[in-house]
Amino acid sequence: MDEVVRKVAALGLPGIILVITMATTGVGGAAAITAALAFLGPGGMLGGIALLGVTGLITEALTKGGIEQLLLAVYRDRAQSEPRAHLLNEIDRLPISADLKRFLKTEL
Repeated sequence: MDEVVRKVAALGLPGIILVITMATTGVGGAAAITAALAFLGPGGMLGGIALLGVTGLITEALTKGGIEQLLLAVYRDRAQSEPRAHLLNEIDRLPISADLKRFLKTEL
C-alpha cells in the first residue's frame, strides 16, 4: 500500500483524479485504467490521457502563481479574441469570491 501511495503522490492531482475515476468505474486491472482514462475525457482513452496531462499543467501553474495569476493570464489571453463585456459577464458567474471577481475585472 505504501508503494502505491508514493507512486500516486508522485503523480500529484492527476494521480488522485485517476484513482477516483478508477474507483467509480467499478472495473479492475488494465480494464480499470482503460475505462478510467476513457471516462475522464472527451474522445475516449486518448482524451483522458490528454486531460490528465492538462490537469498536471494546471496544477503546476497553480502552485507557481496561485489561482489569481492563472485566471488573470487566461482571461488576458482570451481578451485578445473575445469581447471584454462577454468576459466580464462570465467572471460574474464564476463560483469564486467577490474579491477575486473584483481583482479579475480591474486587471482585465
